[in-house]
Amino acid sequence: MLLGEVREEIVDTCRRLSAAGLLPGTSGNVSVRVGDRVAVTPSGVDYSELTADLVGVHALDGTPVDAPLQPTSELPLHLAVYAAKETSAIVHTHSTAATVLSTLVDELPPIHYMIAQYGGPVRVTPYATYGTQELADNTVEGLRESTACILGNHGTVTIGADLRTARTGSEYLEWLSELYLRAVSAGTPRLLDAEEIARVAERLSGYGQTPPR
Repeated sequence: MLLGEVREEIVDTCRRLSAAGLLPGTSGNVSVRVGDRVAVTPSGVDYSELTADLVGVHALDGTPVDAPLQPTSELPLHLAVYAAKETSAIVHTHSTAATVLSTLVDELPPIHYMIAQYGGPVRVTPYATYGTQELADNTVEGLRESTACILGNHGTVTIGADLRTARTGSEYLEWLSELYLRAVSAGTPRLLDAEEIARVAERLSGYGQTPPR
């Protein structure tokens, strides 16, 4: 099976994210780029029933190479990000807290130092209909100086040098969103300044931009 190990990793990632509540139903999608091929989740398959052979492999122009099912409707988003960014993995979730936050603010501010893993505050992109080039373009712009963005009234996108990094980024993004929502519901939170975020980002770089354990 072409890119068999990668497709297995995508299945494992989807099941982890689904169990964590970040991929309700059949929503969200995951991909990995290997050279000029992209392995990506299919459309409309329950994650409990997803198997490696159902994960499609496509060329960078979207042409199916080994894909038994229709790809996710967000394939244009994934391909646009790969064309614009030096990254190897993309995770797109429909997580609750981040999506709620996307209806209220234009960015997730530095409520906690772990926002430094994305390079600073995380932008909320303008709303666009799912599966459209407009959404893909908005996502690329949202990721221009970051490894994460929140899609307006939609969900999140995180990228990474590998799938574990992108998955961890999505998990932390949901946690940070929940943290901010709880803080603002109680009052006006104290935020960290840009200098502190830069210091933390420098320290995190020693861990490959993933949090120390």
